[in-house]
Amino acid sequence: MRDNLTYPDRRSGQTTTGHMAKDFGPAASIERLRLRAELLRAVREFFHARGFLEVETPLLSADTVVDRHLEPFAVDVPLGPGKPPRRMWLQTSPEFCMKRLLAAGSGAIFQVTRAFRQDEFGPLHNPEFTIVEWYQPGDDLFQAMQLTSELCQAILGGAPAAAISYAEAFRQYVGIDPHRASVAELARRAAELGVPAPESLSAEDRDGWLDLLLSCCVSPQLGIERPVLLYHYPASQAALAKIRHDDPAVAERFELYVSGIELANGYQELCDAEQLRQRMAAVNAQRRAEGKPPLPEDSRLLEAMQAGLPETAGVALGFDRLVMLATGAHTLAEVIAFPFDRA
Repeated sequence: MRDNLTYPDRRSGQTTTGHMAKDFGPAASIERLRLRAELLRAVREFFHARGFLEVETPLLSADTVVDRHLEPFAVDVPLGPGKPPRRMWLQTSPEFCMKRLLAAGSGAIFQVTRAFRQDEFGPLHNPEFTIVEWYQPGDDLFQAMQLTSELCQAILGGAPAAAISYAEAFRQYVGIDPHRASVAELARRAAELGVPAPESLSAEDRDGWLDLLLSCCVSPQLGIERPVLLYHYPASQAALAKIRHDDPAVAERFELYVSGIELANGYQELCDAEQLRQRMAAVNAQRRAEGKPPLPEDSRLLEAMQAGLPETAGVALGFDRLVMLATGAHTLAEVIAFPFDRA
């Protein structure tokens, strides 16, 4: 518990006590919470000015994003005497329901809401956090990157974001081609760079080795002088993004980095229901192999995609991290009233 932590405020230049002396008080200072409210208003104004419809979707749903690394909170909801409870999920992202709205003809939409993920604790993680997510039908990946850069400028100021491909970033900071290097070459390069591999990292887990090198060697270098958009991830890391069938194939996906911190994740969205079904089955196979429970593969999103999901680009942004960067804080606890340890 950091009850007496102090930190400099970049806006005021003053040193402020970040945590109240008593456990009932907020972790963030009232000054920071006021700034948070201003930034929340600025984000909404940004999207309203561009004609986006603000929407609300359920926090608790029968559907959930099927991801290898994201662990949703399960909730068994009582349905009455003599009936078995219904398994539902606190959402790791509002993605599924927002895409159902797109399929229903909503047009451009955005949402500011809560998301929940297990096993996410630390200076940059809280199990419950605020997410800003938006979708713009008709946009491609680079148009989504441009809008993300404009939002970053509107909130944080400074220069427009620079763009660099995943391949070029690895060549520059790791000295290897991430799309063509073998797992053995990735492991050898990690050893040469002094990057320790966790014992849980399998010698066959190519994406695991790429993620290790990204987090240790690439990410800390990005967004130091200006925001950086890292784009065209390996096709194996497409998640719910389309795959661009170049040589090599790449995912139509990007991430925004500011001061070495990942701030947003964007896709040219997958619209093919059968491809989504195949990807969810493959992810669940990985989860089972890693000793994790599978997640439900049937969802209303599949029905919506079969009915017709428009070509669209979507982006999710961590609002708490945005506030942290905007106010000069060093941890999420400094910009959240009641983080996990005070909830």
